[in-house]
Amino acid sequence: MADKKTAFAVLLLVPLFIFMTTEEGTSGSGSSNFLGKVVNFAVLFGGLTYILYKPLRNFLAKRTRDIRAALDEARGARREAEQKLEEARRRIATLEDEVTGMKREAERKGLKEQAKIKALAEKEANRIRSFAQQEIDLQLKAGIQELKEYTAEIAASLAEARMKDQITEEGQSKLIDKSIERLAEIHEEPNSR
Repeated sequence: MADKKTAFAVLLLVPLFIFMTTEEGTSGSGSSNFLGKVVNFAVLFGGLTYILYKPLRNFLAKRTRDIRAALDEARGARREAEQKLEEARRRIATLEDEVTGMKREAERKGLKEQAKIKALAEKEANRIRSFAQQEIDLQLKAGIQELKEYTAEIAASLAEARMKDQITEEGQSKLIDKSIERLAEIHEEPNSR
């Protein structure tokens, strides 16, 4: 560190000596004037370098660390993005398999449900047929009963009409007498017990 300070002091003093020599001998050549300017530039540049060396070095070191950190972060983000991409691709492949499986399951359930609905429809159709057959049987029985009643009415009215035609007043009184006798016999039988 002491050598640097000494070198710095020498660099600062050299331009002074050159400047003095150029003033004393103004008749000097243009090359010595140029040499003085070069030395002045070197001293100025050397002095600035000496003064700014540490802060510039620290700034550049910090900037290098920041850039490395940003690059490391970018690499990490890239790796993470690649992992996410790979996971997304696996998920898509898995989803395709799941969709295919879901379609098959839906088709299987659909066929099962179709068979179930078909069985229920067949059962309902049989129940409706049975109910319709029962209704037909009831209607048939009711119709037969009506027909019997109608036939009985017609037979009774025909019998009545024949009887009216065949039975005279005399025959009627005989029938009434016969019915009374019969009723008397029926009435006497339970009393005899």
